[in-house]
Amino acid sequence: MLVDSHCHLDRVDLAPYDGDFGAFVAATRAAGVGHMLCVAIDLEAYPAMLALVDPHPEVSVSVGVHPSDPGSIDPEPEALAALARHPKNVAIGETGLDYYHGKGDLGWQRERFRRQIAAARLARKPLIVHSRDARADTLAILREEGARDVGGVMHCFTEDWSTAASAMDLGFCISFSGIVTFRNADALREVARRVPDDRLLIETDAPYLAPVPHRGKPNEPRHVVHVAALVAQLRGTDPDAVAALTRDNFARLFQVPVAA
Repeated sequence: MLVDSHCHLDRVDLAPYDGDFGAFVAATRAAGVGHMLCVAIDLEAYPAMLALVDPHPEVSVSVGVHPSDPGSIDPEPEALAALARHPKNVAIGETGLDYYHGKGDLGWQRERFRRQIAAARLARKPLIVHSRDARADTLAILREEGARDVGGVMHCFTEDWSTAASAMDLGFCISFSGIVTFRNADALREVARRVPDDRLLIETDAPYLAPVPHRGKPNEPRHVVHVAALVAQLRGTDPDAVAALTRDNFARLFQVPVAA
């Protein structure tokens, strides 16, 4: 069974499942995905997200605030750490820096990132880090705030090998999304070849970034099979081997038992 290590299930289109989230989860499992991590991007939608997935043991959650919206609720570390103690919760995030979408003075992004690293250290939970056009500041803040103490994952990784190596030196895993299947992703594919087995994760970021052959369409966790297949090809192994090692890495990082 595969694990989708990063998706946004409260944003997936349930129309093909007659609006039935339980039917969606069952179909995803039947497609070979045994576990999903539903990642929060704001606190406004978090209670509804948690209520949606709570009945389903195949789904874990994170809690955090994405760097894209300065107007989002921005809790103090203690408050965020308290939310992370829910038994369904396995991580703090999605947090980080986004200089691609951000405009003007982005000091608020850096301060938000620092507070969420502090929350992760208080809760003793790993971090889910988003970084776009901000590699130097992302790595510097992770070092300065002691993120090595909790580790985590660089999600939807799109940077170079030097950035990956620096993140791994801080105890982070590297997660590849459908972007690795895109035609212009040769440099990223080289990183996917080189990441050590014990630091590799795969994800969909559903409903965004559908992999080839579904590019341009709404994404779903079941499409992680295409990411696994491409990564296996790059690494000279088979998809079942990639499924097994990424499943084991997920279970170890997030302290979640995942059935084979």
